[in-house]
Amino acid sequence: MKVLVYGAGVLGSYLAHALVRGGNDVTVLARGKRIAELQQDGLVIRHYLQRKTTVDKVNVVSVLQPDDIYDLIFVVMMYSDLEAVLPVLADNQSRSVVFVGNNADARATQNYLQEHSSPEKQIAFGFQASGGMREGSGRIICIRGGGHMDLGGLDGDLSWRPLLEKAFENARYKLVFYADFDPWLKSHIIVVMVLGYATYAYDGDLRKITRDMMGQIVGALDEGYSVLEAVGYTVTPASQAQFIRKRRRLVSLFLRIYAMTPIHRLTFSPSQLDEFVALNNAFDALKQKVNILTPNWDALERYTPVS
Repeated sequence: MKVLVYGAGVLGSYLAHALVRGGNDVTVLARGKRIAELQQDGLVIRHYLQRKTTVDKVNVVSVLQPDDIYDLIFVVMMYSDLEAVLPVLADNQSRSVVFVGNNADARATQNYLQEHSSPEKQIAFGFQASGGMREGSGRIICIRGGGHMDLGGLDGDLSWRPLLEKAFENARYKLVFYADFDPWLKSHIIVVMVLGYATYAYDGDLRKITRDMMGQIVGALDEGYSVLEAVGYTVTPASQAQFIRKRRRLVSLFLRIYAMTPIHRLTFSPSQLDEFVALNNAFDALKQKVNILTPNWDALERYTPVS
């Protein structure tokens, strides 16, 4: 299958690796010095937990032309950068597009492509469970428990699900489908924002979290979910919200253990600031729609840097 991964950062690189290992003809769209890195050295990934390094050869392009046709396009970019690439995607003749990553307004993203694309596009949204960093050499340090993506559309079950499954059928990669993925994305943003506030508060070192701050973190998670529910979203997955609300001490313990490992320093990068601010602004707009007190959230939000 001919696949394009639009974005060559940490997440896009691991996704490209999984697709290559699955037997697909993979092209990566990259920018700047990343083009030369991929062309000269290939896609080099150090799998942090698995203690191994892989090297994959991929096709590399710097632009997506209208007549460059792919069976699947995975757009793996920060939410704050999506607006700039939507016109390019709309002009391209490929039909099936998956946006992978945080998205505070998936409906607006879908509406733009539906209104400006010809032929009509099949659109899905997903989130890949991985993180990491890119070294100066271009090598990717990747943290993952295993290849995994939660994904789905916005209007019921995907009729083109078999195409997605085919792309990963020979890869060690799990797909979990949802009929409406927007609540999942909104719910995930709550976790991203709260942990982001704490990360900025302690300059990236969560080992410094005080007991009072830990209480604010767990309380802010609950408040964020309450805002979503008041707006009309179902917190997804529901088990996550239930666990946070009913097992606060256990949640605090898990967060404390997470903070003591080096993993947390590889899963939140200063380069994500623009995306973080954009997500923060989007959630603030939701809060303005409801009359709910969020003292813990508001206290943490003060740590948001100025982009």
